[in-house]
Amino acid sequence: MILGIGSDLANIERIEATIARFGDRFLTRVFTAREQRKAQSRPRAIAATYAKRWAAKEACSKALGTGLRMGISWKDMAVTNLSSGQPVMHVTGWAAERLAAMTPAGHQAVIHVTLTDDHPWAQAFVVIEARPLAPATQSRT
Repeated sequence: MILGIGSDLANIERIEATIARFGDRFLTRVFTAREQRKAQSRPRAIAATYAKRWAAKEACSKALGTGLRMGISWKDMAVTNLSSGQPVMHVTGWAAERLAAMTPAGHQAVIHVTLTDDHPWAQAFVVIEARPLAPATQSRT
């Protein structure tokens, strides 16, 4: 079952200008160290990499049903990539608590994320799915 859907569109040039203006203060407030390493490893697409992750965090907060309010932190949501390149959303802190609260008993939440960019735009979609747990993994109450 679908628990939440979120999307966001970010302007790469706006993110680039924000990085130029605020530098590390902006980057360390919004992005994890791992996300920063990923962006820096792509010298021809640094701003686009950050813009896609910005959009993913916005989309995830919308899928969680909160937007960026109610105690959620930018760093409570982070995007990494599998070796295949597929993006993966990780949630911690308040975002993880919100995800747990919205997941029905007997289910496991799975966050699906897709990212794309076409200068000057970066876009992300997030779908949160609740999958039934296998009978052996359900807790007994």
